[in-house]
Amino acid sequence: MPGIDALADRLSTYLGKDQINLVRRAYYYAEQAHDGQRRRSGEPYVTHPLAVANILADMHMDHQSLMAAMLHDVIEDTGIAKEALSSQFGETVAELVDGVSKLTQMNFETKAEAQAENFQKMAMAMARDIRVILVKLADRLHNMRTLEVLSGEKRRRIAKETLEIYAPIANRLGMHNVRVEFEDLGFQAMYPMRSERIHQAVKRARGNRKEIVAKIEQSLKHCLGVDGIDGDVSGRQKHLYGIYNKMRGKRRAFTEIMDVYAFRIVVDKVDTCYRVLGAVHNLYKPLPGRFKDYIAIPKANGYQSLHTTLFGMHGVPIEIQIRTREMEEMANNGIAAHWLYKSNENEQPKSSHARARQWVKGVLELQQRAGNSLEFIESVKIDLFPDEVYVFTPKGRIMELPKGSTAVDFAYAVHTDVGNSCIACRINRRLAPLSEPLQSGSTVEIVSAPGARPNPAWLNFVVTGKARTHIRHALKLQRRSESISLGERLLNKVLGGFDSSLEKIPAERIQVALGEYKVEVIEDLLEDIGLGNRMAYVVARRLLACENDQLPSPEGPLAIRGTEGLVLSYAKCCTPIPGDPIVGHLSAGKGMVVHLENCRNISEIRHNPEKCIQLSWAKDVTGEFNVELRVELEHQRGLIALLASSVNAADGNIEKISMDERDGRISVVQLVVSVHDRVHLARVIKKLRALAGVIRITRMRA
Repeated sequence: MPGIDALADRLSTYLGKDQINLVRRAYYYAEQAHDGQRRRSGEPYVTHPLAVANILADMHMDHQSLMAAMLHDVIEDTGIAKEALSSQFGETVAELVDGVSKLTQMNFETKAEAQAENFQKMAMAMARDIRVILVKLADRLHNMRTLEVLSGEKRRRIAKETLEIYAPIANRLGMHNVRVEFEDLGFQAMYPMRSERIHQAVKRARGNRKEIVAKIEQSLKHCLGVDGIDGDVSGRQKHLYGIYNKMRGKRRAFTEIMDVYAFRIVVDKVDTCYRVLGAVHNLYKPLPGRFKDYIAIPKANGYQSLHTTLFGMHGVPIEIQIRTREMEEMANNGIAAHWLYKSNENEQPKSSHARARQWVKGVLELQQRAGNSLEFIESVKIDLFPDEVYVFTPKGRIMELPKGSTAVDFAYAVHTDVGNSCIACRINRRLAPLSEPLQSGSTVEIVSAPGARPNPAWLNFVVTGKARTHIRHALKLQRRSESISLGERLLNKVLGGFDSSLEKIPAERIQVALGEYKVEVIEDLLEDIGLGNRMAYVVARRLLACENDQLPSPEGPLAIRGTEGLVLSYAKCCTPIPGDPIVGHLSAGKGMVVHLENCRNISEIRHNPEKCIQLSWAKDVTGEFNVELRVELEHQRGLIALLASSVNAADGNIEKISMDERDGRISVVQLVVSVHDRVHLARVIKKLRALAGVIRITRMRA
């Protein structure tokens, strides 16, 4: 393997003498630090940092990144402190090395959690300096190139992590070459046989295609020459993992994928790209709907190019990418190209750097909102998307979102507060469901209302990590405030039976109880009661310090208003509605579940004051409640329509309907109807009874 002198020669093409000497110093420092250590392959350990620096030199990275590459394992593997590196090589290099150093192996419960924690640390370091991720990617790339010395199990684990996290990050930062190599090496390690078979098939197919590729290339060159355009034409090779994914994802045969011929035309400036487009569209007929202008609207990772598909000779499809040399450099090295062009402030790659920063900022925001590392990594994986849709705000600003995004994703992309208070949307000026997937080119307008809150059902259809994380966060806060409020009511209800209340309990007594329950503030204790994790009855005894005496049962039941929110739910087994006699079952983590008093499911714990509490309906109870009815009636035409119109006439609403015939003459219909209370239900049943042929109506209960 080439040594430090060979690397120094390569660096002399774009770095100054002093900078190269600093890189040399870092190399000799790493060589000493890793003295005696060897890699699994038996080579001296320092060959790894040197290889990582060589990968970064290919991208023309700056001298600090190369120094960090030389030293990236020093903190972790040799016990040298960050401070020592800082005094030797400066704060910036020490910070980079620290960012790249993996988390010291903590005792995580699962491999997934360890991986997630490592990634969180990387996200934090990336926010401080984006070069951390570039060094990390180069480190991972060299490890992937030398995977064969590891055991099969370890090889597959590292390959899976690379395909799931590192390849998408490289893609997100626009580093095409690194992503392709990650995917092909990962594919080879995960599925060696599949990889080998596709490799052999590609080799055969390329041999058979040589002639036709040369002919198309010749005709494209000739066409550019006629128009006086100077450009490089080359055939594009599809990589193995890309072929495998297309075969699997689009259910295509290998021959179908290989029947498409791909070419790239690289020219000097942007307006020439559009001239080339006109020339090739004159040469071969373009395929409608397959033209994409990523120059005017770049992809989220900064990628720019014109894409078009043509009908070539004998009707074979030809995919063509047209771009400038800078765009080619950007497409291959992505954000790393930013350092290559750093000298010229007006160069396009600056925007790619800004985009990458924006993405990292988003990742950091996700991290602060996520409940735990696994939730965070799930959000990030969703956000490392390859395909985008481009939509417009009412003022004409372009927003990039992943494929399948909905208006709720759009609302959170605009601003968290817009997402939290969103109640409806207009897509191209028409009212549309919030769950409708957005199409590129649509104009999206969000209708918001002050005081509106996120709906838990949104989690079923949002696509972006940002939306998912913020919805969860808002629901947690909402759930907490509702739990505290319910917990306070439950505790005061029990204390009321003893002529006391939370206000009357001395502060010292409350502090003692908090210490015993290992919580810091009274709100945490009340939240636990509201969530059903602690019993109000037991907490009240502790607060009144009457361990031996039985507390009398609280006077009167607790009134339910129907507005308690997430911590109060209605049992599906007996579907209670206002007016029914009810009890509350305190279920750990769920809060209170309201059952009918005679529901069979709670008959055993019905009189246990630690599990159940007497409830009543408040006079001002609001909301709609589902109730299940079983209607037996003679079979007749238009039966469903008759039932629906009867329920509608009584201001009810049918949520669900299903039917089975008992015999040829009698039908049994199961209806789930939403009503306000028992009086409303009686009105609905009265209307149904008035129908001809109705034999019996039964309200279904457990």
